[in-house]
Formats: sequence, structure tokens, C-alpha cells
Amino acid sequence: MTGDPAYSQLQYYVIVAGHGSRAASGMARRTYTQAGPVDETLRRDLSWQPDSAIAEWEYGDLDAELVKISEQEAENLLQAFRARWDRAI
Repeated sequence: MTGDPAYSQLQYYVIVAGHGSRAASGMARRTYTQAGPVDETLRRDLSWQPDSAIAEWEYGDLDAELVKISEQEAENLLQAFRARWDRAI
């Protein structure tokens, strides 16, 4: 990996299931590396795992809507998922 900021850029997306819904059902992120973009989604154990949701959405093959969010919004959403998923256990 290089020190070039373009190779450390992250993009976050909130996953909204169902048209017209405003409730977040998940979160995805894309990291740009020298080898190309790496897409991941947040799992219930709060780990990030490789996933094709962003690419599927870009090609129109995902039923859910993805909305780009800021890093701060992603952190807030991660905390909300932590609270929600901890209660579900």
C-alpha cells in the first residue's frame, strides 16, 4: 500500500431495504486499494466481511437501496447497530 491518500479512501453506504423505507437494514463500505476496490458489509458480530452488495447495486441487481453517507454518519450508524444487535442477543 502506498502513502497516496487515494489508496486509503473509504466510502460508506447505508443499506435501506424496500422502496420507500427509511430504516437502515445494514451498512456497506468500499475501500480503494492499489489492487482495486474492496467491498465489505457489516455483520451482526460488527466485523466487516467481503461482500458484493455495492457492485450488485451499481449494476441494478440489488433489491435494496444504497445511500452514500459520511464517515461520521457511518460511525453513528455502527453504534446504533451495536445497540440494536446487542439487545437481540
